[in-house]
Amino acid sequence: MAQNIYDNPDFFHGYSQLGRSREGLAGAAEWPALQALLPPVEGLDVVDLGCGYGWFCRWAAEQGAASVLGLDVSSLMLDKARSSTLEARIRYAREDLDTLELPKAAFDLAYSSLTLHYIDDLPRLFASVHAALRPGARLVFSIEHPIYMASRNPGWIVAADGGKTWPVDSYQHEGQRVTNWLADGVIKYHRTLGTLLNQLIGAGFTLAHVQEWGPSAEQIQACPALAEEQERPMLCLVAAHR
Repeated sequence: MAQNIYDNPDFFHGYSQLGRSREGLAGAAEWPALQALLPPVEGLDVVDLGCGYGWFCRWAAEQGAASVLGLDVSSLMLDKARSSTLEARIRYAREDLDTLELPKAAFDLAYSSLTLHYIDDLPRLFASVHAALRPGARLVFSIEHPIYMASRNPGWIVAADGGKTWPVDSYQHEGQRVTNWLADGVIKYHRTLGTLLNQLIGAGFTLAHVQEWGPSAEQIQACPALAEEQERPMLCLVAAHR
């Protein structure tokens, strides 16, 4: 079973203080770029892998999705999602994505935001999602970029001259990484960018778009703290077709 760190009270409290937790999709700087990868949602059957508070589920329903299934391993996240959702077309369920079995050819769109780096057996999940999508359906997801993931203790190293470097640690060494973010002992899984994309292709998907996300000039002007995100890619955004 995947680590259920989001049911850790300290982690859940820390997560609840983040901008994206308080503001939803508007608080996620990468959302405009991720949204641009989505097809028109009206009339689609949608599954959200790692739905968290349910922000995307509610957005999809507002866009006219026929049905939305939000899946998460965290009961605390699902409680929050259910308490914030009135739309009958949205259903939430507790599922471990490492062992997920979905109905065949049941969805037109699979979406996932910052969840897949917690999954150990990603090829298995990709295969399950591929089988669950109808022909021509799309998978759109964001994931921590492998360069960002490849630091065991993420953080800038500041040189004497004020310059900054990001300490990439054993990039080619794939597998489990343990970090201390919001709580101690958070387990994530590092794989190179090539491995990530080849696992997706190996499951039968056709790549449509890959973006090593960074903020726009307009976003940096509005929020100068985002400028450091230009120094190294923090996120990777991917769209693929069945």
